[in-house]
This record gives sequence, C-alpha cells and structure tokens, in this order.
Amino acid sequence: MFEPTNAYAPANDRYATMTYNRCGKSGLKLPAVSLGFWHNFGDLTPFDHMKQLVFTAFDHGITHFDLANNYGPEPGQAEKNCGLLLNKYFKAHRDELVISTKAGYEMWAGPYGDWGSRKYLIASLDQSLERLGLDYVDIFYHHRPDPETPLEETMGALAQIVNSGKALYVGLSNYDGETMEKAAAILDELHVPFVINQNKYNIFDRTVEKNGLKDTAKRLGKGLITFCPLEQGLLTNRYLNGVPADSRIAVDPRFLKDSALTPERLQQIRELNDIAIARGQTLAEMSLAWLLHDDAVTSVLAGASKPQQIVDNIGALKNTTFSAEELARIDEISQR
Repeated sequence: MFEPTNAYAPANDRYATMTYNRCGKSGLKLPAVSLGFWHNFGDLTPFDHMKQLVFTAFDHGITHFDLANNYGPEPGQAEKNCGLLLNKYFKAHRDELVISTKAGYEMWAGPYGDWGSRKYLIASLDQSLERLGLDYVDIFYHHRPDPETPLEETMGALAQIVNSGKALYVGLSNYDGETMEKAAAILDELHVPFVINQNKYNIFDRTVEKNGLKDTAKRLGKGLITFCPLEQGLLTNRYLNGVPADSRIAVDPRFLKDSALTPERLQQIRELNDIAIARGQTLAEMSLAWLLHDDAVTSVLAGASKPQQIVDNIGALKNTTFSAEELARIDEISQR
C-alpha cells in the first residue's frame, strides 16, 4: 500500500502573469504583490488553511513571504509555521523564494529583547532562523528606529549579519527619510547591501510622503515595500454595508477597531468605491493599483485570510494606470 505523500507540485505557469520589480538599483526583484505573515499564520489559524494560502500565493507567482520575529499570535509562531510549511512543501523551491524577517519590537523579557542593540538583533535572527529551519534569510530588517542606540551600532549589527552569511540583503522598516539617509550612508561605507524600506503606505495613510521616506528612497536607489495597503480592510468593499460577522473588526479587533469606521470614513470609502467601479475594479484592486502605479513602490505587502483574496489582490495588476483626474479625485477624497 502506498504511503500518503506530502509532495507539492506548484503550477507550471506560476510566473506567467506576475510582475517583478527591482528593489531600487539592486539586483533583487520582488513580486509586485507579496504575502505578509502578520495576522493569519499564528495560533488562531488551522495549519491546512495556512497551507492553502501559501500554495495559492506561490501558484500565482508570489515568491516573497514576509515575516518578523514577533508575528503570531503568539510571538514567533508565524515563523514556526512558516518553517513547517517550507520544510514540508518547499524544500525543492527554496531558491525560488525570498524569505524576509525582522527584529526591533519587543520579543522577550528584559533589556536585551527589544529595539536595536547589536546583542538583540543578532540573537533575534539566530532564533528566527531556528524557527524557520533555514540557514539564512534573503532580507533581514531592522523593524523600527531606536532613539537610544547609536545608529552606527545598529547598522554595524546588520553588517555583521550579512558578513556571517545569515542574510543576503538588509532592509529598514518604519524609518523616516532623514534617518534612513543617515543609515544608508553608514551601510554604504560598510559595503552592506541595503536594498529596501518597508513602511505603511496607502490611500488613507500618506506618512511616507510627508516624512521624506518615499522621495529619499527613490533618490538613493532603494526599494519601497508597503504594508497595510488596504488599511486593515477599510480600503475594500467589506464595510460598505456594515460590519460583517467574519470581518477583522468583528473577529480580531487587535489592530482595527469599530471606532475606525466613523461616518466620515465610511463616506470616503463609498466615494472611493465609486471611482473603482468606474474603472472596472473593486476598491481593493484600485487601492493596490494606486500604490503600484508609482515607480517608487517595489511591492505591496498584502495579508490574506482566504485564498481567493490573494487571487483578487493580484487582479490589481491588470490596470495600474490612472488619469490625472482620477489621482486628483482620490487625493481630494482621502485627505479631507
């Protein structure tokens, strides 16, 4: 009697329709849509469901899986689950994948499990690699600036990590333009391949436009990958007619509370949805396309609770062209 097999055969045409963008001036390319492991790869999600999410992503050309040491719940659990998935189904495809992780937020108790010291960053990556079952990650990020640790120490830790072979490239997350430029100068002097910034950016949240990050990244030839591109689901049609029982607000309101859905915000969502309909897109597709129309954006980092959401997100690539009038109207609605 034959034993059950765990073999996974990805779709033969998985690279046919995905767009791959270069990270700034580096040699690394990322898919225009990447898969985030923030919300749906911890203790709350059945393993078989996680499997279907990553299979759907890879079958459609999504080659970048993004994690952090504290993603869960519980912290570390997303990396553990990703490690199980990689070991069980993706051993033959490791070199087709870009795996990224981060450290910079609280991960363990005491003074050495947070922020940006050399001790924390190097120890954290060692733990992440153990959970992931990998010898190296493709990108390792410092997750947030540390106002109390010298920038030279944090960047020196990233240099040591690359020189040790535990990461191929480094990135910075949640930095502003001025601090990122200072960090980039240090990393250039240390000959560290700093290739990408990860920051929140969407139609509603324009912080990277205001703090100089987007313009500085483009000027220095660094990539930009954007998280929360759908503003935790507000930039979709999920809430046009109330709060669905299976929505993030109803099920897991850790990062999106019902207070976010004010009458004013709902009116903005409805008006943006009208623009999307006129373009022949869903609001989610238009929101992702709005990011990707900008050549400063390398990739949008989208989470998903259902496989179909991944397919829907990729649908944004069918039309990333906007008229000047559409862009002006989106700005007028979203920033009032």
